[in-house]
Amino acid sequence: MNWFIITSNACNLCCSYCLNEPHPLLPVQPSWDLETLKNFIEKDDNPTLAFYGGEPLLNFSLIKDVMDEIKAENYTLQTNGLLLNKIPKEYLLKFSAILVSLDGGREITDSHRGKGTYEKVSRNIQEIRNNGYNADLIARMTITEKSDIYRDVIHLLNNEKLGFDNVHFQLDCQWDDLDHTRWNNFKEWIENYNNGISNLVTYWTDEMENGIVKGIVPFLGVFNHILNDTITDLPCEAGLRSFAVRTDGVLTVCPLPPEYEFSVVGDIKTSIPLKLENSVKVEKPCPSCEIYHLCGGRCLFANKTKLWGEEGFNLVCTSIKHLVNQLKMIKPKVEKLIYNKTIHKDSFNYPKFNNTTEIIP
Repeated sequence: MNWFIITSNACNLCCSYCLNEPHPLLPVQPSWDLETLKNFIEKDDNPTLAFYGGEPLLNFSLIKDVMDEIKAENYTLQTNGLLLNKIPKEYLLKFSAILVSLDGGREITDSHRGKGTYEKVSRNIQEIRNNGYNADLIARMTITEKSDIYRDVIHLLNNEKLGFDNVHFQLDCQWDDLDHTRWNNFKEWIENYNNGISNLVTYWTDEMENGIVKGIVPFLGVFNHILNDTITDLPCEAGLRSFAVRTDGVLTVCPLPPEYEFSVVGDIKTSIPLKLENSVKVEKPCPSCEIYHLCGGRCLFANKTKLWGEEGFNLVCTSIKHLVNQLKMIKPKVEKLIYNKTIHKDSFNYPKFNNTTEIIP
């Protein structure tokens, strides 16, 4: 199972998405003790520990203690990247995946995350590579009204100085109600986004003709099921096989909606990991959707809250349907490339474990 460990609710940036607002009802740093967490995690035979925040590296001493004391199949980290260069090599090399928040090039990243952020994070990425980190390095993009999905993904995929193995993106939508949304005209924007997705799929298949399967995470995660005629449940596994440990020791289905009643499923003192599996599942309208077997419900939080109402929820779904349909269209071409041994079928087997990429954007 995957366990998000919230090491700090504080952050050293003030991004336009969350405005550096720690949850007012939760401790900034964990109030639970390490032994309690260890006793809980050790009841899981195959744990992945994902360090998360806020900015998790603001409390690196706790990350160090957890990695020293609690064995895990994989350790992952989601970070804004400002403190990446501070991780000692012996711990850096223990991570199976590191997700770094960049939204594209300098202009788009700095406009949301603060002037100079892109340059600082770029230098730190180069430093950890020079320090021997060669496991999965993932760009984790937040897509907003300022974003150009084609331009920004291509930048992160092909910038040799950054050297990302994979790029994941998630739409910044349905986290606030419509009265507080950061979008001016989402309906108009989504049309441009869909066009960008189409162009990105064309680029992706063109690269395959050259024997290269580019690491565009939403494409890989969805197309793997299209190619193999398999089905998925919620790809992020929230409420199924992935849970978060709040700073007060309460367990939630996802690190993002800690105060919602539906999200709380237990605590690290009294709960048993395996008994939490399949605690919360997506509800209507998702299970009756024609692409549910490939999408799994997109986002448990959005499904449960529908902060934009049914119309807004369905509008976001049109973007997922467009992405899925574009990928379905290339299946015959990709199968031919596999048959001709231009590319290998295993190249689409990503991720091999829950590395905290949600897959569906």
